[in-house]
Amino acid sequence: MISKKAKYALKALKVLAERHGQAESSTVSEIAILENIPRKFLEAILLELRNNSLLTSHKGKNGGYSLKVDPDKITLARVLRIIDGPIAPTLCVSIYYYDKCEDCPDEETCPIRPVMLKVRDANLHVYEKTTLLDFIQNKKTD
Repeated sequence: MISKKAKYALKALKVLAERHGQAESSTVSEIAILENIPRKFLEAILLELRNNSLLTSHKGKNGGYSLKVDPDKITLARVLRIIDGPIAPTLCVSIYYYDKCEDCPDEETCPIRPVMLKVRDANLHVYEKTTLLDFIQNKKTD
């Protein structure tokens, strides 16, 4: 399950993807109202996305945020890793956040690990093939 923070990030990114290439940036207030996201929470989310090179912020009268990367280059997997961290259901099957389970004496004989690998791979298949462009075009992935 993704966090509420990740869901809000995706909703905000959808708005920014729809406006990608336009001269004006989108303000936090505009996005918050459009997507019914608490403004302060959204500010923190957008800052985190900016700090991870997905967004550009603009100051001044027409200030706000815009995508720094084309919508077809931003995958759901990338966003979820920025916001929520590991995608894998257990750390012992995580690609980027691997850690040995404290209660598992042997990963090779663990009955749970093979199932968690299948879950991770199924999720990653969708997450890595879905981009922001898919969100705004309502495309279905494989």
